[in-house]
Order: sequence, then C-alpha cells, then structure tokens
Amino acid sequence: MPLFCFNTAADYLEAAREMAVSGRSALARLLAEEAADRTPDPEEAARILRDFPRSSPRQED
Repeated sequence: MPLFCFNTAADYLEAAREMAVSGRSALARLLAEEAADRTPDPEEAARILRDFPRSSPRQED
C-alpha cells in the first residue's frame, strides 16, 4: 500500500483516484472534496466533485 503525503490538491486528488479504483467510493469522495476545497478555481473544483459523485445513502431494512 502506498504511503501518501498530503500537501496539495493534486495529492488529495491522486489519493481519491486510487481509492475509487480500489472500490472505496466514500473515501474517494471525501478526498475529492478536500481536493476541491484546496483548488482556487471554482470551475475546476466543480469538475473534481463531478468526477467523484456522492454515494447513495445506505438503505436500512
């Protein structure tokens, strides 16, 4: 497992992509949200969030 060092939006975005590939969509979304928060361009931040949609809420019986 790679060791992450989070200093920039790009670091968070890279980690989000890796979490998405490994099936950890909720964690990927959280990392993408942090990347978006650290991105100065609002259009780029919106694109990041579109690339990592929120998971649908869990359905309880």
